Amino acid sequence: MIKDNHKKNKYICSKNFITIMATETHYIPYKVKDISLADWGRKEIKLAEAEMPGLMAIREEYGPSQPLKGARIAGCLHMTIQTAVLIETLVALGAEVTWSSCNIFSTQDHAAAAIAAAGIPVYAWKGMSEEEFDWCIEQTLFFGEDRKPLNMILDDGGDLTNMVFDQYPELAKDIKGLSEETTTGVHRLYERMKNGTLLVPAINVNDSVTKSKFDNKYGCRESAVDAIRRATDVMLAGKRVVVCGYGDVGKGTAASFRGAGSIVTVTEIDPICALQAAMEGFEVKKLENVVHNADVVITTTGNFNIVRAEHFKKMKDKTIVCNIGHFDNEIDMAWLNENYGDTKYEVKPQVDIYNVDGKEIIILAEGRLVNLGCATGHPSFVMSNSFSNQTLAQIELWTNSDAYENKVYMLPKKLDEKVAALHLAKIGVELEILSEEQAKYIGVEVEGPFKPEYYRY
Repeated sequence: MIKDNHKKNKYICSKNFITIMATETHYIPYKVKDISLADWGRKEIKLAEAEMPGLMAIREEYGPSQPLKGARIAGCLHMTIQTAVLIETLVALGAEVTWSSCNIFSTQDHAAAAIAAAGIPVYAWKGMSEEEFDWCIEQTLFFGEDRKPLNMILDDGGDLTNMVFDQYPELAKDIKGLSEETTTGVHRLYERMKNGTLLVPAINVNDSVTKSKFDNKYGCRESAVDAIRRATDVMLAGKRVVVCGYGDVGKGTAASFRGAGSIVTVTEIDPICALQAAMEGFEVKKLENVVHNADVVITTTGNFNIVRAEHFKKMKDKTIVCNIGHFDNEIDMAWLNENYGDTKYEVKPQVDIYNVDGKEIIILAEGRLVNLGCATGHPSFVMSNSFSNQTLAQIELWTNSDAYENKVYMLPKKLDEKVAALHLAKIGVELEILSEEQAKYIGVEVEGPFKPEYYRY
């Protein structure tokens, strides 16, 4: 537990260690599971760099001018190998960086160790408690021995943003802006903008085309099935899978299971998304009407209470239930733990079985993000798209903050196209080039942007 007093020492206890933690005046340079994993992490970072051409090109282009010099960026995003490449890109562009993870199960401990060994303050380990999670975020607010406060935020889900705005609002006056990675965090930002509680300018990275149509869709297409296989060793061909939601994450997830030979059913509230699913050949039904026959139920919605008591009670023995959205409340884990928590036993980390009225239900990653809880998340190449957007957003906010009000903005389409272009050579893509006449005919510049802002990819 933590004695939550910001001015006093905080004691964190876990089954792996008992450590006296820091106050804001007693600097701890990092907190990771095992610093001896750093060499392994560094080798994997080197491999990832070869698969992240966008970030490496940004280092080459912007490194000499140091556009982030003076920026103190606090980041709260899954502490993975791919994130390590993002962190070191920000540092290469002149920033000071501190880091925590946005999920208690998503940290790759060798990645965190490598970043700590490089002298970058990181506070993250796989399997932390909720209290430890909050403590880690809090450590990133102040930099170095002199405890200078953050002046930029890079967030994934909004936990860091909420901590600053709600618990440390006095820090907001010196923050030039924030960039947000994921759908759920973006929802929070738009709510704040509507309510007048958004304290700094924000860039919505999630809805850049090269993020949402790539990370969310093609990333999930590869990582969803990977997580189920690693966690359960279940053969997915011929299995009946229900994918709750058919947004970009749902589209990628449904395609992932279809590619594995599963029989996929989609649930939806949106008639447009439902029609898209149907046109792709997926059956679209209410969850209550198909859950009794499902082998796997996976939520992708960004909403809460999708899988509820009545659904658990209809499930057959050994149904696998998991979530690939950001937060754990898509599945009503509170109800499950309150009513059947006494039946729970762990098969291995992040794989638990509950006995619900005589039927064993397999829960992955405690209902949290399954592809990072039970596997390694999205491949490096697709994350290079997302993180290139993050880097460009940080540069824009840091260098041009006076141009922005306390509202939510998107990166311009020209930068979206630039991010895509940075990744083409790696996979052997050749682009045609418009002639002056062709460009004039469709009303664009030869070098782009090639689509209007309202175009839907």
